[in-house]
This record gives sequence, C-alpha cells and structure tokens, in this order.
Amino acid sequence: MTRQRLYSGMQPSADSLHAGNYIGALLQWRDMQSTYDAFFSVVDLHAITVPQNPAELREKTRRTAAQYIAAGIEPSKSTLYVQSHVRAHAELAWILSTITGFGEAGRMTQFKDKSSRYGQDSTSVGLFTYPVLMAADILLYQSELVPVGDDQKQHVELTRDLAERFNTRFGTTFTVPEPVIQKDTARIYDLQNPASKMSKSAESEAGVLWLLDDPAKSAKKIMRAVTDTEGSVRFDRGAKPGVSNLMTIYSALAGRDLASIEDEYAGRGYGDFKKDLAELVVAEFGPVRERANALLDDPAELDRLLAVNAAKADAVADATLADVYDRIGLLRRA
Repeated sequence: MTRQRLYSGMQPSADSLHAGNYIGALLQWRDMQSTYDAFFSVVDLHAITVPQNPAELREKTRRTAAQYIAAGIEPSKSTLYVQSHVRAHAELAWILSTITGFGEAGRMTQFKDKSSRYGQDSTSVGLFTYPVLMAADILLYQSELVPVGDDQKQHVELTRDLAERFNTRFGTTFTVPEPVIQKDTARIYDLQNPASKMSKSAESEAGVLWLLDDPAKSAKKIMRAVTDTEGSVRFDRGAKPGVSNLMTIYSALAGRDLASIEDEYAGRGYGDFKKDLAELVVAEFGPVRERANALLDDPAELDRLLAVNAAKADAVADATLADVYDRIGLLRRA
C-alpha cells in the first residue's frame, strides 16, 4: 500500500528549538514518519526574508537539523534535508509567483502583521512572497498532507488555490494538499505570559523552555512559571491560562490525558505539580540535548546525512519541476 506524502518544515531561527517546537511539531512528526512518506525541511530560504548574519545562519541551520534528528526525526525513516540544498524550491517559487495575484499575496495576514511591525521600508519583497515559496515547498513533493499550526492555515489555502489554478490552466500537475492543523492541546504558551505562544522573540527569556538549555535552568523556569492564586491543578484555558499551559506540557510529555493529571494532583499545591513537571521536562529533553550535541560535535557526518537526504529530495523535486517546465512551455536545454 502506497503511503500518503506529507511535507512540513521549520525555520532555523534560533540556536535552540523550544518546547513549543518540540511538542507542537517534532513529536507529531516523529509519529507521522512511520505512517507517511514524510519530507521534513529546515527552511533556510524562508529565514532570509529578514536580515541574517551569514555565519550565524549556517550554524543555526546545522543546529536545527541536529535537533530534528535528536528528537527522533530519523533520516532513514523520512527525507530530512535543508531547503536551499534543493534548488527546485526557488525555481518553482518563481513559476508560482507568475500565477499569484498581487492582491492575493497582500491579503496574507502574516505579511500584514510583520510589515506593520517592521515598517514598509524594512519589509522585503521576499517577505511578501514568503507564502508562494511555502506553496512551492509543498507542491514540489506532491504532498497530500501538510501539518501546520493555525497561523499557517491561510498559507496552505493559498497553496491549494495555486495548485488548482495551475492544474486548470496547464493540465493536472500538482496534488492539491490538505492542512493537518495541530491540536489545541499541542499549542504551548509562554511560561511568563501564557496569553502568548512560546516564541524565540519572547519578551523574557524566563518564558521559554529551550531544548538545549542546561537542566537546572529548565527546572528553575518551570518552578517560576506564572500560575494563579487558586491553588488547584485544574485545566481551564480561559480562567487559568498559566496552569493550563503547564498541564498541556505535562500531558504531551507524559502521554497522559488532562483529567488523569487533575485527579493525581487533586488537593495538592502547585509546588508538587511543578516539581514533578520539572523532572519530566529534564528527563525528556536530556537525551535530545545529548544527541544533538553529539551530532554537532561531528559536523562532517551531519552534513553527510543531510546531503544524502537532499539527493533523495532532489529526485522527487526535479521530476515535478521538469513536468511544470514542460507544461508551461519552457524550452528544454539540448
């Protein structure tokens, strides 16, 4: 039986991934790679839509790939590669940009949010066309499923529109993908500001649980996480956002439902709960940190693994791109 194809990726935007990346994406990817024909990418071309230090970008790209593998995304089970290692991504993005309306691209909410934040003069054309490159990422591999968060759903909808538009104009070429939206219980919030998603751009370092943090530092952040004055370990996202966020982390890492956690800590204070959660996080992230550091200590072997997988991705992407070029009438090189 042929397995369904899926594609997903993350930017190399920090030295370490955080608990939100791990729970919201990597744990799902780890499970999916055994069931689906999975393509996972470190999307470094997306990263350069905002200014980057070249040496730091290269280092972050390696570190992100190492953490993918350390978290269980196995190059032998999935196609794990760096986006810029497959040139077809950029080439297909140009083709798709020629069938994307200016107003259509301008309606993307992430672009509107970021351009208002950075200002018009500091907003690149690359940031404007980011969703078109994302469409190319997905369509190159004839992806049927795209695991994303709610904030990326609009981009997948644009991808679907572009696939259908191309297929209508030039003949059936692309698979029209479906988004797989992460569960609400997989969304992790800032430990100090539980109204905001956990993010590398958090106002306070204390709000982010980094995968590569020292264990004692991670434990301290959990013990100091914002809760409330009620004192009961009970899930209520609206009334108890801080406690609910900690319970979500516990649930994801322990593989337990929220009701069983509430039962276990009924009548007990936040101190016991936080202490147990801190031990759980340290135990979960420890092996990931150790394996990531081992991979980073041997960059030649890491680069070899990425090159092998890039070749696998190239084979699929080049076939799609050749078909696209033929259908739109580009002359093949003799």
